[in-house]
Amino acid sequence: MLIGLTGTYCAGKNYLAALLKQRGLPVLDVDKLGYTALDAEKEALAVRFGGDIMRPDGTVDRRLLGEKVFGKSEELAALEAIVHPAANRLTEEWIESMKGKTCVINAALLHRSSVFGRLDCIILVGAPFLTRLLRARRRDALPWSALFKRFASQKDFTTQYLAGKADIYRVENHGFSAAAFRRSRAKLERRIDAILFQVGLRQ
Repeated sequence: MLIGLTGTYCAGKNYLAALLKQRGLPVLDVDKLGYTALDAEKEALAVRFGGDIMRPDGTVDRRLLGEKVFGKSEELAALEAIVHPAANRLTEEWIESMKGKTCVINAALLHRSSVFGRLDCIILVGAPFLTRLLRARRRDALPWSALFKRFASQKDFTTQYLAGKADIYRVENHGFSAAAFRRSRAKLERRIDAILFQVGLRQ
């Protein structure tokens, strides 16, 4: 079985990924895999976006690269055309290495992955707008204008998944403050266990 895990910006999908790992499921973080893909394609990226995106140590300055492409559809498409094939190749290699085990593909852009059409189900993580906005501000320390642009870029996020063939299981992650997080944690764990039961992975 192949399970997809995704969610809107700062909805908390990585926390859900940790819960799934605790339950013995292998989880591939495709977003982190993207860093490997960036490094593998750094020469092509430097040619397309300029040598200034390269740090002195030879790695890609992801923040600078992001500034060059974010909000610019043509530039973003150029970046994806370079990086996505490498990320898809690495994803497929990882799945093959699992030798048929049930595994989880954790990706912000899951609908663009080469495995999207093969997913048996998708866990879709959400949270209230204000909660996500405050989490994003605390985590990324970006200007409010930049945060609102990121949120606006995901206006069609959910419909991209509802149009697919995989079963969708929604999870709401409301916790923001430490106290709220402690209260919501037990609910999240029960929800994950219920989903795993529904798909036949827990007794």
